[in-house]
Amino acid sequence: MKNEYDNEIFFEEYAKMSRSQEGLPAAGEWHQLKPLFPELKGKAVLDLGCGYGWHCKFAAEQGAARVLGIDLSRRMIEEAKGRNGDKGITYRICGIEEYEYPENEWDCVVSNLALHYIEDIEAVFRQIHKTLKPGGVFIFNIEHPVFTAGVGQDWIYTAEGQPKHWPVDDYFLPGKRLTHFLGCEVEKQHHTLTQILMGLLRSGFTLQAVEEAMPPEEMMDIPGMKDELRRPMMLLVRAFTKAN
Repeated sequence: MKNEYDNEIFFEEYAKMSRSQEGLPAAGEWHQLKPLFPELKGKAVLDLGCGYGWHCKFAAEQGAARVLGIDLSRRMIEEAKGRNGDKGITYRICGIEEYEYPENEWDCVVSNLALHYIEDIEAVFRQIHKTLKPGGVFIFNIEHPVFTAGVGQDWIYTAEGQPKHWPVDDYFLPGKRLTHFLGCEVEKQHHTLTQILMGLLRSGFTLQAVEEAMPPEEMMDIPGMKDELRRPMMLLVRAFTKAN
């Protein structure tokens, strides 16, 4: 995975985002993602692509016995350590594809807005299934295939600069997508809905919840938020492994 997150311009712009400054309550999808978490008290939790470590912090506050957050970005890991202090969380600079995934290690694996950077997503699903304990839960939030298949991942605008519609093309051609995000050229991977959901099933998971993120009513006054109701941006999934 190409690491744009240590780019100076990107990191500075990322730090200005409300979800970076205010944490999970400022994330438009949190009201849907939070209920997908299982009981974490006494559990072992792995966060893939932890960023600022907000979900690691949440797991620790819920009483998780062990929390590991990994991220490819050195700067993200440093930020997570600085923001969350000593909460019994371990952070490690490591890519999602490079992590060793020890067998039967974790009760819960979470990944937020990171898996759309992974080319072979099904291979990662198989690894996650292996590292989860029997009855373990996998929760992730990934950019929605309609969003990643967007042309340039941006709206078509009117002459007045207002969003006119969201263009989708080459939907059934998965693979690399280049887009401009936070002042940088960012490389992502487009996966179809079939690839994501069937990839989970082929990896041995049982699907428990599939939701498309919609911002809550209390955020509708934030500029641009109403446009988020015009096309899905994120896909939330909860899956689990079979218990013994």
